[in-house]
Amino acid sequence: MRRRGSLLKSTKANRLNNTSVPGETRTRRVVLIAGPGTEILDLVGPLQVFTRAADMFSRQNPGAPPIYAVEVVATTLRTAIMTNCGLRITAHKTFREVRGEIDTLLVAGGAAIEKDEIPIEVVRWLKKIAGRIRRIGSVCTGALLLGRAGMLDGRRATTHWNWCALLARKYPRAEVDPDPIFVRDDMVYTSAGVTAGMDLALALVEEDHGSRLALQVARNLVLYLRRPGGQSQFSAALSMQLTDRKPLRELEAWVLDNLNKPLNVPMLAERVAMSPRNFARVFSKEMKTTPAKFVERLRVEAARRRLEESQNSMETIAGECGFGNVNSMRTVFQRALKIAPGQYRRHFRSTHRAKRPTRRG
Repeated sequence: MRRRGSLLKSTKANRLNNTSVPGETRTRRVVLIAGPGTEILDLVGPLQVFTRAADMFSRQNPGAPPIYAVEVVATTLRTAIMTNCGLRITAHKTFREVRGEIDTLLVAGGAAIEKDEIPIEVVRWLKKIAGRIRRIGSVCTGALLLGRAGMLDGRRATTHWNWCALLARKYPRAEVDPDPIFVRDDMVYTSAGVTAGMDLALALVEEDHGSRLALQVARNLVLYLRRPGGQSQFSAALSMQLTDRKPLRELEAWVLDNLNKPLNVPMLAERVAMSPRNFARVFSKEMKTTPAKFVERLRVEAARRRLEESQNSMETIAGECGFGNVNSMRTVFQRALKIAPGQYRRHFRSTHRAKRPTRRG
C-alpha cells in the first residue's frame, strides 16, 4: 500500500460534515491562490467556471443562496499581482488576511512557483489550513507548491506534461502520472496545464451540483467538451508532426487514410522502406511510444471525431477506425479515455445540442 502523509488526514466526523451532496444549496467558498508570474488562464479559467455556475444556478433558482463565493488570494504581501502575460490583477486579499472556512482551494501555476520563489510563510500557511479544507487542488505547475507543502506525499498526481519530470524528481513520494488532464486522489486534485484547469473546475461543479449544471456551464462557455479526467494530455497526430524525420511525418497521413487496415509493424515499416526491427526501434526513439500504442491513439482520436460529428452507428465507426467491432472499441475507449463510446457521444451531444431556428411562413 502507498504510504500517505498525515498532513491531510481528517477525522471520520470531519469527513462526514464535509461530504458534498449534489444539488445542495449552500454557499461554498472557493479560494484561488495566485503568485507573481501566474499563468493567467490557470487562474481565470477555473474562476470563470465557478462564477458562471453560480450565476446560472441563481438565474434558475431565484432566492436561493449563491452556490459559490470565489476569491483570488495573493501569495505576496500586497494584493497587486503581475501575471505572466503582463496583465496586472488585484487579488481580493493576501494569504495573511484569509479568515474563515474554505470549501475548495486551488493553486494556479506560474513563474514564482516554478522558480521556487513562493515565501516559506505561504507554505506554512497551506500546511496549517489544509486539514480544515474539504478539497485542495492545483492547476498546471501549482502542483509544485502542493508538493512543497507535502500534500502530494503518497498520492497520485499530475501537472503540465512539460513539468512532470521535475515534479517527480523534486517530490519522489508523489506518484506522478504525465498523461491524464486531471487526477483525483481522495480530496487532493491536480490538473494539467492551462485549459485543463477548466476541465477540473467543471468536474468539481458536477461533484457539487450534478452533471446537468456542469454540462450547462460547459455549453455556455462554448467549451469543446466536458472532458473526463482520464483523457490524455497528448494528441497523437500533433506529436507525429513534431518529429524531424520526414518519412514518419508522412506516415501519419497514410495511417489516417487507412485506419481500417491491420496497421502492424511490418505494414508500417514497408510503407517507409525500413526493416520491421529498425522501424520499431526508430519509431519508439522518435515518438516515445510503440507503433501499436500510437496507432491505437490515432484510432481513438478518429473515433472521437466521428462520434462527435457524424450520425454513423457504433458498428460503422468501429469498422472505419480499425477496431474490428464495437466491443474492441469500447475496451480501448475505457482504457484511453475512461469513458465508453456511447457515453462519450451522449455527453458531447448534451453539451452541444443547439436549438433549431423556427421556420416561418
